[in-house]
Amino acid sequence: MVIKILCIILMGPMLVFGQIANSEHLEKGVNFIRVPTYSQEENERILKLYEGLRVADVSDGMDRIGLQNVGLVNPQIRAAWKDLETLKHQFRGIALTVRYVPSNLSNRPDANKDFGSWLSNFYTNCSSEAFISIIKSGHVVVIDDVEDADIGSIGSFNILSWYASGAVGVVTDARARDTDEIVLEQVPLYFRGEGRGERPGRNMLESVNRPVSIGGVLVCPGDVVVADGDGVIVVPRRVAESVAIHARKILENDKKARRSLYEKLGLKLDRSVK
Repeated sequence: MVIKILCIILMGPMLVFGQIANSEHLEKGVNFIRVPTYSQEENERILKLYEGLRVADVSDGMDRIGLQNVGLVNPQIRAAWKDLETLKHQFRGIALTVRYVPSNLSNRPDANKDFGSWLSNFYTNCSSEAFISIIKSGHVVVIDDVEDADIGSIGSFNILSWYASGAVGVVTDARARDTDEIVLEQVPLYFRGEGRGERPGRNMLESVNRPVSIGGVLVCPGDVVVADGDGVIVVPRRVAESVAIHARKILENDKKARRSLYEKLGLKLDRSVK
């Protein structure tokens, strides 16, 4: 039996047309969205185009190329903290994607019985952070997690370690804990809200650098992610350059218009109009 997949999937330079998968392949599992890889130099070139761009500019840029309402992450996913003096809560980065799924394992030990060994095993073999080995400068760690559960998959230690490895920020459709410390650390985090439970026994690592869904938006490895006080937007890599060109013009026109109003009102010029 042969099943013909009739859709066209465009992902960067790769094209899958009329892809055919037979029953044997389907039974073993098939990924129908192919994900290209990009060099660090390619990522840095794209990020240069996004320097200083706001979510609003990027959204308008998406409109200009016909992608209205595409990439706009649910506003429930918001900044854990904001610094309106330095704007350090903002970031522009390249998506490194991670997916956790609910745990269905029942091997938790009896109360007070060698819990440490069980915990270590679960962290190592079931709910690990294997992705930390591939974090590069400019990455955004995008985590598709168990959004309805009270799980603090992100905490003050691991988010700081990702930041130290080069990540510019973190986006998740789920929760984080140690949020007071995360605010003090000033690591940009966009999340659904506070969580408390630790990962072991609650979720399991399903994949790294595969397509995920965050706040109703498809995020593929290599996509551009922009976050600020307005929320988060994801730009498909295949259109990232053209969107940035439009967004830059929009930002510069906005700055020029607001500068004239600042001067007319006698306001001190701030970083948003310089």
